[in-house]
Amino acid sequence: MADKMIRIGVDAMGGDFAPEAVVLGAIEAARILAADVRLVLFGDEAAIRALMTREGVAQDMFEIVPTTEVITMSDHPAQAFTKKPDSSLTVGFGHLKAGRIDGFASAGNTGAMLVGSMHTVRAIEGVIRPTISSQIPVVGGRTALLLDVGLNVDCKPDVLDQYGMLGSIYAEKVLGIENPRVALLNIGEEKEKGNLATRAAYEIMDGSTRYNFVGNVEGKHLFTGRVADVIVCDGFVGNIVLKQAESMYEIVRQLEVPDSEFFDGMNYENVGGTPVLGVNAAVTVGHGRSTPRAICNMIAQTERAVRSGVVQQIKEMVS
Repeated sequence: MADKMIRIGVDAMGGDFAPEAVVLGAIEAARILAADVRLVLFGDEAAIRALMTREGVAQDMFEIVPTTEVITMSDHPAQAFTKKPDSSLTVGFGHLKAGRIDGFASAGNTGAMLVGSMHTVRAIEGVIRPTISSQIPVVGGRTALLLDVGLNVDCKPDVLDQYGMLGSIYAEKVLGIENPRVALLNIGEEKEKGNLATRAAYEIMDGSTRYNFVGNVEGKHLFTGRVADVIVCDGFVGNIVLKQAESMYEIVRQLEVPDSEFFDGMNYENVGGTPVLGVNAAVTVGHGRSTPRAICNMIAQTERAVRSGVVQQIKEMVS
């Protein structure tokens, strides 16, 4: 990626506060990203340029791809792609598939983002089920990766095993964790604990040579960082854990607890978004109520994924 411009596509119409929050976040991101990064905004050109004028930035700060339609939060994800072919999401994924952008990020309709990921850029050959993951804070100022956090609520053992591989590659290449420890979230540390799926998954994962499996991890260990850097679970459990962490941050803020690096790590604004792992391009899904700060971090996260070459690494590992 060092020899060419990195082009990150951004859905300017995605999110509860679009396009304002998106454009403001993109302006902030453009100011902090390296000179070899070009942001491409998809959406209402007049609205985007009006916001740029208001903020006093150059009109050539971004490349703008005009679109006339918006996939809203209430639209049916699959139907919206055919009913709204000129939406910012649909056009953005079209550019991603054609290689005109290197990564794509949106805080819009999550279901539509996943449909676009699966049916436009498609899953990497050999990946059973792509997954969405999330960074969670651990004591000591570090980060762990949790997956799946909501894409696949029921997972067979071989899928959980593959999540271990996907999470390990992302943790190493994007988060910079050397030889990440991969654990299976369970109700006990012993290999005999859990339901049929987790017991069977343990047997497969324990024999893996593709990543550093360290066994089961309990909920009490999630945020300690003592046991694992990558925590694998199905999307049902993972989504509950993620939502609980987000609510804990809200509770702490309401209680006016002094600033804490650990609790700040539970703030979705600081994380930015959720990467879709196992598809043929870097795709990041942001929170629907993303603020400019969250948008900025979502874009930065997408840039890191592109620059790290994590998609190619997954392809090579799967093959």
